[in-house]
Formats: sequence, C-alpha cells, structure tokens
Amino acid sequence: MHSWHSNKEIQKYINANLNTDLHSLLLKKSPFPDVSIQEIVQQIKGKQVAQKKFPFLLKDGIIFPPQLNLEQSSSEKTALYKSEILKGKKFIDLTSGFGIDAYYLSTNFENITLVEQNSDLLEIVEYNWNILGKKAKFINQKLEDFLEQNKENFDVIYLDPARRDQNKNKVFLLEDLSPNILEIQDQLLSISEDVIIKLSPLIDLKYLISVLKNISKIEIIAVRNDVKEIVVFLSKNYSGEIICKCVNLESDEKEFCFKINEEKNAAAEYSEPEKFIYIPNNTILKAGIFNLISERFKLKKLHPNTHLYTSEIKIEDFPGRILEMEVIDSKQIKKKEQFNLISKNYPLKPEEIKKKYQLKDGGDQYLIFTQSKKGKIILKSV
Repeated sequence: MHSWHSNKEIQKYINANLNTDLHSLLLKKSPFPDVSIQEIVQQIKGKQVAQKKFPFLLKDGIIFPPQLNLEQSSSEKTALYKSEILKGKKFIDLTSGFGIDAYYLSTNFENITLVEQNSDLLEIVEYNWNILGKKAKFINQKLEDFLEQNKENFDVIYLDPARRDQNKNKVFLLEDLSPNILEIQDQLLSISEDVIIKLSPLIDLKYLISVLKNISKIEIIAVRNDVKEIVVFLSKNYSGEIICKCVNLESDEKEFCFKINEEKNAAAEYSEPEKFIYIPNNTILKAGIFNLISERFKLKKLHPNTHLYTSEIKIEDFPGRILEMEVIDSKQIKKKEQFNLISKNYPLKPEEIKKKYQLKDGGDQYLIFTQSKKGKIILKSV
C-alpha cells in the first residue's frame, strides 16, 4: 500500500481542497513529485462522499477507492441500523466491497471474514481496518470459488450482489446479479443458519418471494423517506409466515411491521376527504400495503387507486405525513402563490400544475391534486 497516504503534507493538501472545483484541480500539476494529481483528486472525492455517507472514515490516512466503489457502498446510517439486529460468533461478508456494511454488521461477532474478488479494493479495506483497529480475515477470491473450497460454517452470511452487468448496465432480477443468488441459495443455507442479502430498492417484492426459499423477514429501509435498500433474511428450515418491516431512518416515524399475507385479507373503507389527510411514506408505498394501512389505522381511503387516507380525528403514529386540509375549488387558487405540490392519481404532473396555475414551489402550504370516488378534487392545507 502506498506510503504517501500517511504523509502529513499530502493529507493537509487534500483537506485544504475539499471544496475546490475538482475539474480545474485536475488541470493542475501535482505539488508532490511521487503522487499524481489524479490520485490526490480520488482521495478528495472519497472524503467528500464520506462526509455525507460514512463520516466514521474521516480520518487522516484512510484510503478511498475509485468513485464506483464509493457509490456502491452502503451508507453508515443503514449499516449501523442493520448491525443492531445481528450477533453471534462467526460472521462472513461474501461481497465485502469497500467494507462499510461488514464494519458495522460484524460489531457483535468474535470472528470476521471478508471475501472480495477485487484485490486492489480488498487491500484498501485491510489497510483502513488496520488504521481503525478492526481485525478480520481477508480473502481475495471469487465468491463462487470460495464456496467451492470452503469447509467452515458461519452464524451469519451477508452479501450485497453486484447490480451491474458486464456492460455496466443496472440489473435487478436475482438471476442477473453477480453472484446469481438463485444458483447459490441452497449452498449458502448449508453453511449458515442465517443469510442476509441486500438488494436494490427497485426490486419487486412479489417476485422476490416467488423465487427465494426460506425467507423469514424482509426489511424495506429508507433514510428520510428515500428508500435505500431491500434486505432479505433467509433462515435455514424456516417455513412460517414472512414478516415485513418498513423503516424510515432519520424521521420521527415508527417502524411498521406486518405479515406478507395480511394485505390479501385486508379491506379498505372509502370516504370523501375529512379533516385530516394521510400521505404514506415511501417504505409503505414500496410494500404495497394500501388496504392494510386503512384497516390497521382505521383510516378511510379516497379512491382504490389514490393512496391517500383520511379521518375526522387525528390518528397518531402514522408512518408518513399528516396534514389538516380542506377541499377547494380551482378558482380559489391565486397566481404566484407558493405551495408544496402533490399529484396523486391525477392527470397532470406537479410541473404541469405549477405551469397551469402559475404557482411557486416551496413554503409551508400544501396543495394536493387527486381523485376521490366522486372524481377529481383539490385539497389545500389549513
């Protein structure tokens, strides 16, 4: 590993240029004879990403890999959340990448193994973990080769399959991922009681349930209402009902848990808008539990295809936003007024509504264009 990463002058230069325009910096000559400006810019980019995504790595001497590896890494927030539910003796991450998930998920384990086929990336992770005082066994091998030769059992196996094909295009189906989860799921469960797989937030849950065996739990994890990942838990010999948990980190919303089959048996009640309007967060929308939310919180739905709910009395602990609103006529909308615009099950998109009514974005007021069973309606926050 390059010794220049621990050079105080170089670290000082990196820290001094964290807010510099990197395109113009790349046109300059490196002030250090043994280090290229491209290498320095890679470290600056890494620190910029780390400030938002994994601030625990903001230490001098830490090495950051190329941009794509940083993009594919979990955030510290989601990794920390997942770490709180795992413990045991032996933990293995079969696709360790930049090692963010492994760093946190392995907190409550005695023996940690990281498998990574990219030797440069694994070398960086081993170097960084040494600086951070974290111990592990590092194996530079293709996952399939490791599984072929492995004779150990583990308490928990974790993997985050690559979601790009050979042409760098994004893929979502389990058989298109690297590794192909469908081909190795039996192998994984033969050497561990619990297998945890991180997947794209775009993956279809019904498809997932139809192709994976022994699913005990699915977690839909968002950060500030932005769904970041779907995490699937496979448990050896499990044959009970699948539990699903919706989690919106960095919000004051409570987790919402349900059994996968509950939605099939749930029935929604319908009503025209009452005093309060409820907008489910994106984990609920991803879960597709539109009738269950109505039933569980005793809320009425506006329309079968409008995923908005209503009640006369405010229901607390709803996983989403609650607004006090009234139905208005379009003639009551004044030009140049400022609103947060929402369009749900309505012919016009927010940008088209903004243009039609000459409105401004933002402010504290909400304007919702939607449909109830009686037809199109406009709701304005009170």
